Amino acid sequence: MNMPIPLPPSFAPGQSSPVPGTPPLSQIVGAAQALVPLLRERAQATEQARRVSAEVTDRFREGGFFKLMQPARFGGYEYGFTAFIDVISTLGRGCTSSAWGCSLGAIHQWMMGTLPLQAQEDVWGQNPDDIVCGSYAPATMAERVDGGYKVQGQWKFASNVDNSQWALLGVHFPPTEKGGAPAAGFLLAPRSDWSVHDNWHVAGQAGTGSKTVLIDKPLFIPEHRKITFAELSSGAPPGADVNRNPIYRIPFLSAVPVCLVSPILGTAEGAVEAFIELCGTRVTRGAVAGAGNQLSQFFPVQSRLAEASALVDAARLMLYRDTTEVEQIAYRGDAISIDQRIRNRRDHAFTAKMSQAAVEALFASVGGAGLALDQPLQRMWRDANAIARHISLNWDAVSSMVGQHLLGLEPKGQY
Repeated sequence: MNMPIPLPPSFAPGQSSPVPGTPPLSQIVGAAQALVPLLRERAQATEQARRVSAEVTDRFREGGFFKLMQPARFGGYEYGFTAFIDVISTLGRGCTSSAWGCSLGAIHQWMMGTLPLQAQEDVWGQNPDDIVCGSYAPATMAERVDGGYKVQGQWKFASNVDNSQWALLGVHFPPTEKGGAPAAGFLLAPRSDWSVHDNWHVAGQAGTGSKTVLIDKPLFIPEHRKITFAELSSGAPPGADVNRNPIYRIPFLSAVPVCLVSPILGTAEGAVEAFIELCGTRVTRGAVAGAGNQLSQFFPVQSRLAEASALVDAARLMLYRDTTEVEQIAYRGDAISIDQRIRNRRDHAFTAKMSQAAVEALFASVGGAGLALDQPLQRMWRDANAIARHISLNWDAVSSMVGQHLLGLEPKGQY
């Protein structure tokens, strides 16, 4: 039975850590804020390298970002998803790709905390600083064998793979009974068991290093390195003590997509800052008329800035509301309803849509000078458009599922 957790008055589920001696969230967010100038300075180089550097990844480790949601038994802080939003969106103001790499590495520490304890020991027993990449789409059918499974194949879009020591690989598991349906889930494999196909050549989010994991011959993975999507949404995943830390009660898709939304939210906030800075220095040349005026003096510029700032505020408020609500429900020991789960999926996608629209509004006013590759707004524009097209945030895909639910139809999608 899920029991409510008695909380001290100052404890805010999701933004407080239950682990004694953990750094306060303000300190961790401050460390992220301190990195923003460095991330901005290196954003173009990160894009050109098509990956986040090992040096920047080390800075993320030093800031405690990968410990944010890591289980306490392995040195983690066990903060919740609202704390995660604060940290990752802050990094997104500096470099979207770098924030994305950190985001996936940090969220997978929470996911690892749901796997059987032996799997957690495999990953962190020797080195608690190891991080995990992932490829979620079930790319192959796992073969059931004595003691575990065999897999072979290719897993695309494994963001931050170059800096990861393990990989969560999406698979289908064979039915447990005759005539049953396969079950989707993950198997966990160490870096020594797979190779990387360097095929990440893209127009947006180039610095995320979202390459392909290759396993070119059948690989045995033991049973304890398995988890199904159903277990991740069960409210009691196999490796988590949900009564000690109720954050693990939250169904997988009700909160984990904040790892995709937080970078684009931070990007939109960074775009507002970059645009204000540009307006303070930019004097128009004017091909025919209007030369010699500061960009800040034009009404459309002022109006688009106002629109962008409102979109960013609305996006953050919506994301906070939903995430805070499911964290509080988890701490009360209550179940998160289908209505709330689908509402959250709607708002993950709509938050991304608003953040992308904010960047779009600003980029519409930068003129020809804003197209230069060393101008951050054009990169933010490309990165924001890339994230908004992610299948888990794609408005067409998610909104149709929401509409089906509201109309009393069977919702077809991920929730």
